[in-house]
Amino acid sequence: MKIPVGNEFFDEIRREKSYYVDKTELIYDLINTTDNKVTLFTRPRRFGKTLMMSMMENFFSIQKGDSRSLFAGLNIMKHEAFCAEWMNQYPVLFLTLKGIEALSFEDAYEKLQVKLAGLCKTYEKLLDSDRVNTADRKIFQNLMDQEASYANVADSLKTIMRMMASVSEKPVILLIDEYDVPLAKASEKNTDENKFYTKMLDVIRGMFDAALKGNRYLKFAVVTGCLRIAKESIFTGTNNFTSYSVLDEDFSEYFGFTQSEVDRLLMEADCTDKADMIRECYDGYVFGNTSVYCPWDVVSYVSALLRRKDAKPKNYWINTSGNNVIKEFVGRFKVSGKFEDLMNGSTITETISDELPYDILHESEQNLWSLLLMTGYLTKAVPADRGRTVKLRIPNEEIAGIFKDTVAVYFREKLDVTKQEAMMQALWEGDAETASALMSDLLWKTISYMDYHEDYYHAFMAGLFVDRGYETKSNMERGLGRPDLQLFDVDNRRAMIIEVKKADSRTKMEKACDEALKQIADNEYAKHLDDGFETVLCYGIAFFKKTAMIRKL
Repeated sequence: MKIPVGNEFFDEIRREKSYYVDKTELIYDLINTTDNKVTLFTRPRRFGKTLMMSMMENFFSIQKGDSRSLFAGLNIMKHEAFCAEWMNQYPVLFLTLKGIEALSFEDAYEKLQVKLAGLCKTYEKLLDSDRVNTADRKIFQNLMDQEASYANVADSLKTIMRMMASVSEKPVILLIDEYDVPLAKASEKNTDENKFYTKMLDVIRGMFDAALKGNRYLKFAVVTGCLRIAKESIFTGTNNFTSYSVLDEDFSEYFGFTQSEVDRLLMEADCTDKADMIRECYDGYVFGNTSVYCPWDVVSYVSALLRRKDAKPKNYWINTSGNNVIKEFVGRFKVSGKFEDLMNGSTITETISDELPYDILHESEQNLWSLLLMTGYLTKAVPADRGRTVKLRIPNEEIAGIFKDTVAVYFREKLDVTKQEAMMQALWEGDAETASALMSDLLWKTISYMDYHEDYYHAFMAGLFVDRGYETKSNMERGLGRPDLQLFDVDNRRAMIIEVKKADSRTKMEKACDEALKQIADNEYAKHLDDGFETVLCYGIAFFKKTAMIRKL
């Protein structure tokens, strides 16, 4: 059994007899149930958009010859009359804008030119036809040589489509994958001094205007991306334009793996014993009213299991897109209470928009909640609400880990260094009362998770002491047990032992401190330390929500 991790080419997957989760019914639904001239599907990254587009190219494309062997045994072949009418019957132009991202407009525009040159080389045989007019032939050659004018770049897709239609005497099906990638990167650099986004939007809008509006060479178009850019920004005047986002029920089952699809995959891979673990880590997304797994995670983990039965689940999704949006969210808006609810497994209710202008994406809290939903960091709760006011939650353990790590890094970077140093000084001086007050103040400004479990407090403490110039050990053996934290200041020949307890109420904090100190004494955590260190301090620290109490042995 071969699992095609990272392979987004439908024809390669089928020819190599790799495992394929059948999503071909989408083609039939799209043609038979809609009359869309332009269809936009928006989904988070790694949810199968590119593979779906490759599948459509191989089905419709007249250039592919005969694709029946690729689709043999798949659901679409049950519709015999439909396949006879549509399979390999139209010229297809397939462009991906993935990779068109840079730190400046000039570099991004150059990458676009390279992409268009590669596209022309794919369809270079068009130049061999005497049906292509001389003007189009010249523009095509200039595009391929990366010498086309700005106007010709804007008109490039329509030019190629006109040539394809002339040769085949049929209108063209246009497939554009990851259409918003150039604009996403440009929006990060959009300042008054550098109108990167405005320039890139003008280029992409020019290409779309020519290809999608009033183009008699267009049969229909399918476009994919992460976000739907406001229609007035890029799709203005496009006839029969319809978009389907994570909020919409239509076509919701075609992106991501459903429970039955995962069950079948695990059965065929002989991995059914891992079903619960995979569900906890990678399930939980809701598109429309369909619950789905992230396909990238599932195939990556199952592939690992086929090599090693004891393979542990990893966070495969974390590197698919930057996590800066979470850090910016925490820093720009006062949403710590909402983040705490989410990280502790609760839901929050927000008004969501699936039409987002990139250039002002980060200017409102509502936009950023919408962005987190559309990009897969959050999902709708089930049952879904009606309308655009929805309950949001973190979908699974994998994404919860991203939130926890990203937020922890943010607060470690933003901690008040002065108070942090003052707290450490108070601890080394044995001033437990001052250290308690300063630690409580630092704790108040963080985001808690896991409902204030001891693990949260351990992580908080470790964050306070990291990169402070001390040798730090967490839960390492000493004496007759494992103290929570050990700090060694070798240069000044001093050491600190800390035991952490979580109190059930504010009134029980002192008792929890006493229990921590008793544990230090009974387990002889400090034994023999005084042989090498001149100062050895032992602290019991009790936490209740965002308050700390410190007592010295």
